[in-house]
Amino acid sequence: MCDYSLHHVATRPAQIEDKLVTTEFNNSITRGFAAVGETHVAVCLLPGTEITFDKNVECEPSFGIGILPNKKIGQRLARFRQINMDNPVTHHDALEFPDGQVVLLTHATGATRALASLFFAAPRGHS
Repeated sequence: MCDYSLHHVATRPAQIEDKLVTTEFNNSITRGFAAVGETHVAVCLLPGTEITFDKNVECEPSFGIGILPNKKIGQRLARFRQINMDNPVTHHDALEFPDGQVVLLTHATGATRALASLFFAAPRGHS
């Protein structure tokens, strides 16, 4: 899925072993994933996609953007999640880390490189 705020950006579904980078898209206030070498196209992940980053993730501080230092998450592995789905006009794309921290993807900083490992779970109630 891609965040609601990326509707004016070209998108494509993630592919197995995509090499991704976090980026800010033109015509959008949202940061998201793009494929390396294709940074004008947002790559949409399914919830539950496991993402391995090349370095520990950092994110913008909640308040004082540009004043306070980035928050160091201290993790290189996350699962893609969508949160706040009951509010249609807020960011939904998020990263959930093994220690339970959840960070909106739009707050992840810099050109962090990642590898998406796509695992598809069976819908609940099916085996």
